[in-house]
Amino acid sequence: MTREPLPDTGPPTRTTDLRMAGEWLARHDLSDAHPTPLLASRLAVRRRARLATYVILAALIIVSALAATSAFGGPQPHRPLPLLALTASVAGLLLAQSLLHRWVRRVDQRAGATLSRRAAHPIQPGWRTVLGRPYAIFAVATSAGAMVLAASALAVPEPTVRQLAVVVLIGLLGATAITTMQLRHLLRFPVVAEDEESLTADVIMRVEDARELTTPNVQWSLPVVLFGTAPGWWNAAAVAYIVLSLAACVALHARTPSCATVAQRAMSVR
Repeated sequence: MTREPLPDTGPPTRTTDLRMAGEWLARHDLSDAHPTPLLASRLAVRRRARLATYVILAALIIVSALAATSAFGGPQPHRPLPLLALTASVAGLLLAQSLLHRWVRRVDQRAGATLSRRAAHPIQPGWRTVLGRPYAIFAVATSAGAMVLAASALAVPEPTVRQLAVVVLIGLLGATAITTMQLRHLLRFPVVAEDEESLTADVIMRVEDARELTTPNVQWSLPVVLFGTAPGWWNAAAVAYIVLSLAACVALHARTPSCATVAQRAMSVR
């Protein structure tokens, strides 16, 4: 990334994107490197894709809440149509996420095509480097915990609670599928690098994205749909789950090496 910028066949890189790429390099102990149009375009598309992902997940939560309101708020409760609509919405959101990943991959492919050469000994980081065992355990534990919590509400005799639990389970399964697709994408797309610095930046981007994916935003949000209708023991269990998983998330981020450190270690063992 210290070399002269290569010609870009795509739209001109915005000054804002270059400035933000420079700030990103400084935050990750690469302040000696200079931001290039290639790096700026890759970071820009990831920022926009991340924003779109937040919108998709927010839509998933909103659709779940609307389905619950529609199913139980009218004179004819327990109607199956809202649940069918929720299932169709989850399928549509997953399709949107797939198209979003394809967009990011296309930008990476175009960026790779502009390189005059590849890194001399490129690496393809595995899941232990990109995600790491602690984050993998945390992701599995929080997803499983949320699903067990929602499934436990199915044992409540009240039909309204059971129907809402189905809504929450569908939303959780959709969110888990979205996260799985994103992690698969991170592990499979080829390295885009032409020198040591751009190779390090590529690994950092993967680790950074993977860690963000493990934050259980949906798992923390969807159980709220059941608050007020579930029995007291379930509400207490839901609050305990959120508090404990939040504490574990904070401890994980505080005690694990930074993304830059992980990338430097991966580079040192090439």
